[in-house]
Amino acid sequence: MANKANVAVLGGGSFGTVIANLIGSKGEAVNLWMRNAERAEAINSTRENSRYLPGRKLSDSLYATSDLSLAVADADIIFVSIPSQSFREVIRQAKRFIRPEQIVVSTTKGIEANTFSLMSQILMDELPENPIGVISGPNLAKEIVQQQLTATVIASEDERVRSAVQEILHCAYFRTYASTDMYGVELGGTLKNIYAIASGLSAALGMGENTKSMLMTRSLAEMSRFAVQLGANPMTFLGLAGVGDLIVTCSSPLSRNYRVGFALGEGKSLEDAVTSLGEVAEGVNTLRYVKEKADEMEIYMPLVSGLYEVVFNGAPVSQVAKMMMLNTQSSDVEFILPRDDS
Repeated sequence: MANKANVAVLGGGSFGTVIANLIGSKGEAVNLWMRNAERAEAINSTRENSRYLPGRKLSDSLYATSDLSLAVADADIIFVSIPSQSFREVIRQAKRFIRPEQIVVSTTKGIEANTFSLMSQILMDELPENPIGVISGPNLAKEIVQQQLTATVIASEDERVRSAVQEILHCAYFRTYASTDMYGVELGGTLKNIYAIASGLSAALGMGENTKSMLMTRSLAEMSRFAVQLGANPMTFLGLAGVGDLIVTCSSPLSRNYRVGFALGEGKSLEDAVTSLGEVAEGVNTLRYVKEKADEMEIYMPLVSGLYEVVFNGAPVSQVAKMMMLNTQSSDVEFILPRDDS
């Protein structure tokens, strides 16, 4: 790749803005596309995304626009940071402007309603000729913009994609590791949002460190069990996109899904919890979709089942916790002693 790479980022939320700013701070030309023309103009004039990153000065190399064709026209790499429910719609709008040689990378952690498609699968559906990848990891946007040391994973079956993304994102405070398990990396980033809600809920209820430790490790076992049934590599869950992302999302009040869970634990309704957040918490919808898929495929997921009852059916947390503790005792590490043999 040439020293100067033009980059487009589709989506002006917190993570899209942070990725665009990171690239721009390296002196690269980067276009940030957002739906709202007034907000785009405000970013260009004030050098600030006042809605998602108030008080943070953005790079002069970042140019915000509401014109999709302009945003992607000269880009070597296009990052897509659009919420899952709008992801396909935006890709369909953009694809008439996208050339086959352009690299397209999803940063979105979610599942499409009705199809149970991950974002990489949507990209493959809509842009079958383009090289694609996904990035995922323990990447809280508010820490990245503060230049806290952070690492992520670029997953793609195409070595050119992995190398190009590692090069464009690498800087003194941000490191990118590579993987070929696109599905596993993406599922890790998607599924952990469910367990972050459970973690926030348990924190609001004052549960102790033993409970937190049990919750996180059983979450890891459950999410890897589900992902492997869908074709992922279980070893992926030992890395940044698995246990790494799970730890940060289940431990930090900066996590949107954790904050939704905490609000539920304080007695707020789901609607009030989501509304007070002011941003998309992917875990709420992901919980619904994964519960349906787990039931359909007969995958044992007691945490998902219990959390679903709390979030959508108003079941008391104490009742669900008791039910979980009374479940048939199972093996500790899923792939050493299979559950059926324990």
